[in-house]
Amino acid sequence: MRILFLHNNFPGQYARIVKYLEGKPGIEMVAGSLASNQQTSSIRQIGYKPHRTARDETHFALRFTEKAVIQGQSVYQAFMTARKRGWAPDIILAHSGYGDSLFLKDLWPDAKVLSYLEWYYNFRESEAVFLKPESIDDPYLQLAVRMKNTVFLHDLAAMDWGQCPTPYQKSQIPEAFQDRISLLHDGIDTEFFSPAPSATVSIGDKTFRRGDPLISYVSRGMEPMRGFPQFMEAASILLKERPDAHVVVIGEDKIAYSTARTDGRTYLEWALEAFPVDRERFHFLGKQPLAVLRDIFRVSAAHVYLTAPFVLSWSMMEAMSTGALVIGSDTAPVRDIVSDGENGVLVPFFEPHRLAEQLCEALDHPGRFETIRANARALMLERFDMRDLTKAHFNLIERVANGQRRDI
Repeated sequence: MRILFLHNNFPGQYARIVKYLEGKPGIEMVAGSLASNQQTSSIRQIGYKPHRTARDETHFALRFTEKAVIQGQSVYQAFMTARKRGWAPDIILAHSGYGDSLFLKDLWPDAKVLSYLEWYYNFRESEAVFLKPESIDDPYLQLAVRMKNTVFLHDLAAMDWGQCPTPYQKSQIPEAFQDRISLLHDGIDTEFFSPAPSATVSIGDKTFRRGDPLISYVSRGMEPMRGFPQFMEAASILLKERPDAHVVVIGEDKIAYSTARTDGRTYLEWALEAFPVDRERFHFLGKQPLAVLRDIFRVSAAHVYLTAPFVLSWSMMEAMSTGALVIGSDTAPVRDIVSDGENGVLVPFFEPHRLAEQLCEALDHPGRFETIRANARALMLERFDMRDLTKAHFNLIERVANGQRRDI
């Protein structure tokens, strides 16, 4: 079976299935990704490069679509040579919504397409409205959000089957397509992200162990989408009330999903001024290797995960897999995984004081949360273990490639 993976930042969500399929007899894998992608892969990779970006004079609600069409065109051109040489995939696994797979059914009409469906934008469910409720009456935002789905809808129409990782994300997709979508998470590496009572983490000249008053926060970017302003306000309160507490933040001082500040400052720069913290006890580590991330989860007294209604981050589930106490926002994507008081703790997204109070309780009474930690680990092993889900993923790939349109 010839499998073509398409992801502008490959391997992305396909890292686990690629590793699982390596060395399997009868499997040939090729990947397509942006030529600027710096991530390495063990399989053959073909790069594509859009010839231009969307123009400023394009209608504002169509700029995302124009960018996606240009990207799809570059993919089509990059694989035209392969088609001329007679190469054709049996199945295309494509990360949807960005244009990469937009024209590949035209290039290979007989190939099956299994789309990875990450996020469909619903205006009233959008993160923009959640974070700024007054924007519910903004006609420009309404137009922009609705039209952002244009390419995603083309992908839904062209796919033979779809895959979506969580119930909340699937619920956002139009009902007309629901019966052609498997609910299947990518899986968590529970062997790597495992508890280790003797783990230590060195930050500067200080070494932290399990039982130390260390709070962790992880996000690709420091931004409102992931509740960074609320977290920083809570951290400021916590560090004042608990002079022995430390806070560690991992991620980059950038925007991944939200809009940039109008004053030119990053959200980290703004937050450090708006919510003063003791810089001797507030540790911003930037981007770190997975091993450092894992060990911080292992030793932290509580891990904070906040998100607007949007795609759920792997990091929250990886923290749970290590047996960390996750204190998360009481929002739909988190509630898919975390049951308050059972395998984690939920707090209101917009109430930093409540978050700070819960963090203090976690530091003051760690024994109360041991069962919650154990339940978090058990859930990851039972329902989200990568070894089980990659097998299920391969079974789905085989069925779609063979024309068996039956859900798992």
